[in-house]
Amino acid sequence: MTTTSDSMASNPAAMDIEPTIFRRVLGHFLTGVVVVSTMDGERPVGLAIGSFFSISLAPPLVGFCAANSSETWPIIKRSGRFCINVLAADQESVCRQFARSGTEKFDGVGWSATEGGCPRLDDVIAWIDCDIETIHAGGDHEICVGRVRALGDGRLSSPLPFFRGGHRIG
Repeated sequence: MTTTSDSMASNPAAMDIEPTIFRRVLGHFLTGVVVVSTMDGERPVGLAIGSFFSISLAPPLVGFCAANSSETWPIIKRSGRFCINVLAADQESVCRQFARSGTEKFDGVGWSATEGGCPRLDDVIAWIDCDIETIHAGGDHEICVGRVRALGDGRLSSPLPFFRGGHRIG
């Protein structure tokens, strides 16, 4: 089996792919948006993620990818646990707030603690409380695998989409 790094090494053209073209083309794939949250001592922290995915039913595992450049990701990694907050279609402003860097992202955002102690945002459509199982290198990101410890439905709504660089389909 060929690994990604092996195939890129044997195909120098793959290294010449322009990042803006790569982002534009992959932007044609519709994703949902989540906020990954944890506690840093007494302070809640979180970041918006568009790369959340289900991995396994037995054991229950989920994953997401976090940029190596993120200031929040090392805090989440160090905590060893996180909560996935699935944003509703009308929570674009929450997404934008958690996508910013260098700000108090929880200002004006209601939340309560999960049994695992992570922030669960108010009014999300679903939440998944996890312990970090493994972390894998993935280029300029890390791939985090979480073991689900608890989860639940929130309110009924469509999810917040991310498509072609925005939160609208079409």
